[in-house]
Amino acid sequence: MRYLAKYLKPYRLQFIIGPAFKLLEAVLELFMPIMMALIIDKGIPAGDTGYILAVGGLMLLTASVGLGSAVICQYSASVASQGFGTAVRNALFKKVLSLSYAQVDKYGVQTLSNRITNDVTQLQTAVAMTIRLVIRAPFICIGSVVATLLIDWKLGLVVVCALPLFAAALFLVMRKSSPMYTKVQEGLDDMSDTLRENLSGVRVIRAFAREDAEKERFAGRNRELLDRTLAVGRVSTLLNPVTNLIMNFSIIAIIWFGGIRVDAGDLSQGQILAFISYVTQMLSVLIVVANLVVLFTRAFASLRRVSEIFALEDDPSEKEAGGPANRIPAPAVEFKDVSFAYPGGGEEALSHISFTLPAGETLGIIGATGAGKSTLAALIGRFYTPTAGQVLVEGRPVEDYGAADLRGRIGLVPQRVELFAGTVADNLRLGAPDAPENLLESAAKTAQAYAFIDRLPEDFNAPVRKGGANFSGGQRQRLAIARALVKQPAVLILDDAASALDYATDAALRQALRRDCKGMTTVIISQRVWAVQNCHQILVLEDGAVAGLGSHAQLMESCPAYREIALSQSDGKEVSHA
Repeated sequence: MRYLAKYLKPYRLQFIIGPAFKLLEAVLELFMPIMMALIIDKGIPAGDTGYILAVGGLMLLTASVGLGSAVICQYSASVASQGFGTAVRNALFKKVLSLSYAQVDKYGVQTLSNRITNDVTQLQTAVAMTIRLVIRAPFICIGSVVATLLIDWKLGLVVVCALPLFAAALFLVMRKSSPMYTKVQEGLDDMSDTLRENLSGVRVIRAFAREDAEKERFAGRNRELLDRTLAVGRVSTLLNPVTNLIMNFSIIAIIWFGGIRVDAGDLSQGQILAFISYVTQMLSVLIVVANLVVLFTRAFASLRRVSEIFALEDDPSEKEAGGPANRIPAPAVEFKDVSFAYPGGGEEALSHISFTLPAGETLGIIGATGAGKSTLAALIGRFYTPTAGQVLVEGRPVEDYGAADLRGRIGLVPQRVELFAGTVADNLRLGAPDAPENLLESAAKTAQAYAFIDRLPEDFNAPVRKGGANFSGGQRQRLAIARALVKQPAVLILDDAASALDYATDAALRQALRRDCKGMTTVIISQRVWAVQNCHQILVLEDGAVAGLGSHAQLMESCPAYREIALSQSDGKEVSHA
């Protein structure tokens, strides 16, 4: 709770005003049965119309003031809960964006999404109910007990005996259902993950005719969530019938013993009706309390899930330490005996990697799928922290950079291109919000994207749908390359960034990069030999280790792994694309 307390502080006034007016409403509500008893015992037997109207008018005024108090409380609860929910969502979203790759991998995108949306909504509702009912419910309950004891303490003992039974039922249900609600939320995460996988991979599913299998898998997740929800529902729904049973037996006892007391002349009819009204008020409040217990039990499960994210320690790879550093004459990128294993992944993804990339030169990285090429690129940007060894950028260990400063020097185009809803210009300016239009145009020309952008009705102001759905795979890749170039980075990393391009466009792209990006250090990751053969150096990875390092000619002579790849792609003849 300590992680969320600060988001409630701006609404301290609402937490005072709301309960105060709700308390006023509860006090006025407790006077209503007394005034009704006065009308029955004094006004009606005497036929005193004036007295009846006077007390009735007072009841109407009391009800009106109570209504106004309830409206003020409701408004305060809405302001506080909505403001709290908005602040927590913003903070949680900011926290999620600061998580390292490893932390995001651990929890999963859909789980984090559910915690920002569903779990925060549960907390938001709990805040509103706290202001509206947490003060009123106990006060009405205690006030009703006190009022019944004041009317007739002997008859009031019936109510006093009923309360421990209700408290016991409340405790047992809460104890049983609290861990079950956590399981329900986890089941919702699992189902959401399955849904997201199916929606994002719908083309693959249809291509392999796996619709029936995926329907069954989703149905299984859905059934599992249903079973968990029904299980906790069976426990939670016991509260209302148990509460009704206890209180209805209490009312039967009150009517039975109250009738005896009326016959004996110890109580009046009005007092009995007032007594029953207080018990009815208490019953309605106890039913609300029962529902509140269910709500707060769910909110408590959500609180643990949200607090778990806030409690995550900042990953060393994401720290903002050291401040901007001046660029010094040094290798642009250097790996010193670097090894890395994914958390929980077992074997090392990279093992004892060492190389030096001078500033302004081009490094090609090639190897089979799973050789560790993308992992190596992620280490340059400190998206992961090496388990051993050291990565340096411009002569400085990446750990000494602030995250924003380091990544401001690097332009990364990942394998999977992500475009965002907005315009083409918005996407190109993602890393440089103030970039002028002429820079966008020149970056687009270098990335071979200008031709199709120019054909769009609104060119750079053309809309981009979510995920770039209105562009082809090759167009998305070229836009991503242009976006990286707009940053004017010191180091450009193209992680298989031209895989969707045809040979002619890929060749034109590489020629444009050599022509327009002189002085820029470039890392090209590819599975095509001809895409890296003109690089100053080529790093060959095999099972996460260095199999060879040198120029194309050197590797053809000295590296069997590289030579095998080259010959397999050229039908036994070495290719020499420009």
